Amino acid sequence: MIDINSFLLKFTDLFNLNMKKTNNYLWVGFLCLFLFQNTLAQSDSLKKVDSLNAQILQEYNNRLILIEQQRKTDSIKKIDLETQLLSLKTTDNLKKEDLQKQLEELSNQETRRIAAKKSQINSLRESAKSFPVNGFFGDTLFYIYSNLGSFSARDRAEAISNRIENFADDYNFTPDSLKISKAETTFDLLYGKKIILSVSENDAIWNNLSQFELTNKYKEIIEAEVLKYKAETSFKTLAKSIGLALLVLLIFSLMIYYLGKLFKWTQRKIESQENKLIKGVKIKNYSLLDAKRQINAILTINSVFKWVLIFLAIYIALPILFGIFPWTKNFAEILFGYVLNPLKKIAEGLWGYLPDLITILVIVIVFRYATKGLKFFKDEIERGNLTIPGFFPDWANPTYQIVRVIIWAFMLVVIFPYLPGSDSPVFQGVSVFLGFLFTFGSAGSLSNVIAGLVLTYMRLFKIGDRVKIGEVVGDVIEKSLLVTRIRTIKNEIISIPNSAVMNSHTINYSSDTVDKGLIMHTSVTIGYDVPWKKIHQALLDAADRTEFLLKEPKPFVLQTSLEDFYVAYQLNAYTKEANKQANIYSQLHANIQDCCNEVGIEILSPHYRAARDGNMSTIPTDYLSNDYKAPGFKVNVYKS
Repeated sequence: MIDINSFLLKFTDLFNLNMKKTNNYLWVGFLCLFLFQNTLAQSDSLKKVDSLNAQILQEYNNRLILIEQQRKTDSIKKIDLETQLLSLKTTDNLKKEDLQKQLEELSNQETRRIAAKKSQINSLRESAKSFPVNGFFGDTLFYIYSNLGSFSARDRAEAISNRIENFADDYNFTPDSLKISKAETTFDLLYGKKIILSVSENDAIWNNLSQFELTNKYKEIIEAEVLKYKAETSFKTLAKSIGLALLVLLIFSLMIYYLGKLFKWTQRKIESQENKLIKGVKIKNYSLLDAKRQINAILTINSVFKWVLIFLAIYIALPILFGIFPWTKNFAEILFGYVLNPLKKIAEGLWGYLPDLITILVIVIVFRYATKGLKFFKDEIERGNLTIPGFFPDWANPTYQIVRVIIWAFMLVVIFPYLPGSDSPVFQGVSVFLGFLFTFGSAGSLSNVIAGLVLTYMRLFKIGDRVKIGEVVGDVIEKSLLVTRIRTIKNEIISIPNSAVMNSHTINYSSDTVDKGLIMHTSVTIGYDVPWKKIHQALLDAADRTEFLLKEPKPFVLQTSLEDFYVAYQLNAYTKEANKQANIYSQLHANIQDCCNEVGIEILSPHYRAARDGNMSTIPTDYLSNDYKAPGFKVNVYKS
């Protein structure tokens, strides 16, 4: 950046050399503009000292120094030319014309200088920072944009504000006390001998007025502010304000008092309508709210509404009270702003969001009707009205649920860009955090969900089937995405995670029972002394007597093993009642005992040794004949 002092020295030397040459003024102006542009271009590469505004104002002030220096030099030259013009004799016309041409050129340069200054100031209006001059109650009277001498714009604004505040204690102030005085380069606003403010040419250009017009405008603003302050702080005005404040307090106190009485009356009226007008809320046969609960709910709403009105009355009263006194008027605006500004922002936000909201509604409606169409096909498949080869009716509902989740997830993806704040880093960060929590928090649950889906399409069992999962035997009462619930024969409810079901073997007793029947089997071991045909018949007779065992297909007996002391016989019989196995087995075992006892077969399994010498039969007494006697001891006598 070019050093201003060295530039001024060079400029002064150049100006003195060409002072008597009028035509060189124009060349000097172009040189100044070139140097100014060079200064601006080089200053753009410098680092910012404080802020962009500070840099702009600094460059502006540097230019003003140069322009002001040129103005002073031109003023000196102009005075010199005018002096020479006055000292000429009336007969020296050629010299007079030359001097007048020089004066005219200086006037043109002044015009161009002011135009250049206006252009520079106009380019700074949007970016340059201004400083307010405040009145007695904190309100802004006008703004200061430019420096004056060694005073910055901030210093000037603070100094003028302090001088205006001093009028508060001056009881002799009258509008005529302020005078406008013209100084060498400024117009001053005086109070007595004190300067309240000075208006420079730059101030006038910033406000698009002449110096006198701007000074007179400031004079009128300050006069009005002082008179307003004295009027509002007079004893008479303050007395009226205090009286008005007391009246407002009385009115709002009465309003709150009668609001309390009103809501007490409404509370009594509501309580008196119990079981009369207020009978509760019922949805079909379900009682959502009985009369007592409905009364309590209405009373809660009544109380909330009362406090809302009370707080609203207080909120309205405070700004009114603050607005009565000039020192607290700003508080009223702030309090109203706390409510009005958010409401305004909400209204503007809703209005601006309306197109996106309509788009979201259209998307939701389209996907909703798509889901209804899928539900129609699901119902038709479940009822059997629509048959798809290889697709079982019990797959319809889980498939519908999966497809519906996918459709709604896709809908959320489509809607997401239209949600307010969806592009903000906070919104995206929260979404990622929730996804992280869901992923790691539901790792076990997801395995159960996947296992539940696999079980559904594997069709291992359905509701009501008698199954055995691991060591648990019972009837399936619930199938969900997470667990399978089984009711045991002891009426116990056991919940098994679907992942555990997938990892263990499953026996379904009911899957083919209706078509082929379930074969129930039990084993009995009989000694070799009993003919097998006899035991076969006894076992078949026992199966024939047992309820829920089918006659067709016929029961059959298998000899499963020939052990050291007995033969193992297995009775097999068909049933359609897989869920009644415990009862069937109990009856079958009782009938086997009866049939064996009736034909004189002793069940001596598994390892029973009987010495028949002198011992009773193991058959119960009821099955033996009346003349039955225990056999005697066998004694063999050998003669030597």
